[in-house]
Amino acid sequence: MYQRFIPSDFGIEEDRVSPLPPFQAFLDRKRKQCPIDCLGTDITVYGDGQAKAVLNYEEDVAMYTIKVADDARTLNRVVTYQPPKNIVSQLELISLWEKKTGLPPPQNIPVSILHSVFIKGDMTGYELGDDDLEASQLYPDYEYTTFDKLLDIFLIDPPEPAMGAFE
Repeated sequence: MYQRFIPSDFGIEEDRVSPLPPFQAFLDRKRKQCPIDCLGTDITVYGDGQAKAVLNYEEDVAMYTIKVADDARTLNRVVTYQPPKNIVSQLELISLWEKKTGLPPPQNIPVSILHSVFIKGDMTGYELGDDDLEASQLYPDYEYTTFDKLLDIFLIDPPEPAMGAFE
């Protein structure tokens, strides 16, 4: 039997990003808690819109987490959640949203997170090391929800925004 710690930072590798102060303060608060290593009318594009982000369905993150928790290959390893079909730029996201809805995208995402994700590309702006694993490659038999399908889910049955962590 082995023990492992599974953090809830999936997508934001805290030691590999350098966000603006409000988002950094949020990450710092989270780090202290665990010392182990809606529609707008205007479209705002942050940066040049080309930085890539990873946007995953939380049910897929849960499924991968269950698989990782019981997989000896992941012991003492960093496992990232970056399925190739869920790596998207802000311009790609806006284009797909408008194609599916005919509406401009929502504007209710905290700006410091947008800066980290869509200007700096912090979610994909680093190389995986030899000891790092990527979940969709580790479990190719699991059919994750692509971002295209995820957007359909949000359009059909949109969840309530979860903003409590940022208050």
